[in-house]
Amino acid sequence: MQEFFTDSVQKIQEFNDLLASPRKIVITTHQNPDADALGSSLGLASYLKKKNHVVTVITPTDYPEFLQWMAGEKEVINFESDKQDMARQLVADAEIIFCLDFSALGRIKSMEEYVRKASAKKVLIDHHQQPEHFADFVFWNEKAAATCELIYQLIEILGDKALIDIPAAECLYAGLVTDTGSFRFDSTTKDLHRVAGELIEIGVETNSIHRKIFDNNSLERIQFLGFAISQKLVYLPEYRVSYMTISKEELAKFGSKNGDTEGIVNYGLSIKGVEMTAMFVEREDMVRISFRSVKDFSVSEFARNHFDGGGHKNAAGGRSYVSLAKTLEKFLGLLPQYKAKLLESE
Repeated sequence: MQEFFTDSVQKIQEFNDLLASPRKIVITTHQNPDADALGSSLGLASYLKKKNHVVTVITPTDYPEFLQWMAGEKEVINFESDKQDMARQLVADAEIIFCLDFSALGRIKSMEEYVRKASAKKVLIDHHQQPEHFADFVFWNEKAAATCELIYQLIEILGDKALIDIPAAECLYAGLVTDTGSFRFDSTTKDLHRVAGELIEIGVETNSIHRKIFDNNSLERIQFLGFAISQKLVYLPEYRVSYMTISKEELAKFGSKNGDTEGIVNYGLSIKGVEMTAMFVEREDMVRISFRSVKDFSVSEFARNHFDGGGHKNAAGGRSYVSLAKTLEKFLGLLPQYKAKLLESE
């Protein structure tokens, strides 16, 4: 792995020098952005604009409606929209490209080829495991709870905390809340609470952010949640595993929009005794899989080894290019070889 550049005075100075004069900057993040992805992108964009840079946030795909309250969201370009030609040109002309909240360029879908061949200096800021070696500057820490935490720390290292205004602080706080499960995951640390506290001191109203993210559901989304939990959740006590499968037809039945399945996988982990849970969602081009676990069982390793995925030790994603039924069959067929590991904490 390239140097975590905060450990190098020289590398920090090089980075500072890069930002010393106005630059054309593109910020991008992973496909299907969540609150940490979009929040870190918009929080960083706000800061860089105050440093007189020309900044554009380009997302590889669309993102959920419940994130549209974030400051600067109206200027975000979706690479899959009718503005793709503009987005390609912005990437080609960029002097710096920030890559946030993803560890490999394959996570930015069709943007990958344009970012990879761009002449811009590339900056990776991320907290996922096994980052790809493609960036000129790397600010990476897999122990960080969220990329928003790293963005705050970076601005802090550069001596510019005063440039974080309330709208930017709200974007960053949203990433902290969501990626820690409202501060309940193991990644929640003393330093994370310090960062959250300082964002609150800037002016974040925590209740307002929570309501915008978690209490802003459509009726159809709540009905879909009820359906998923009551009809689709399966528990396998012999493995201490639970799972859900959601078909394209079931998504259509409830008018499911981008982001409507976000967080539902966690309900499977809330069953007493469960060590791992999975959610399989059938899309047009693939089956998207979310994995969650507790304690020492690494779903990142499981996803990487079997489902073309990865992520964090206890929260990871994967994908499958066979049918939903065959994907589930493969998953269930793998459980016997992991049984001892899943049961060892009994």
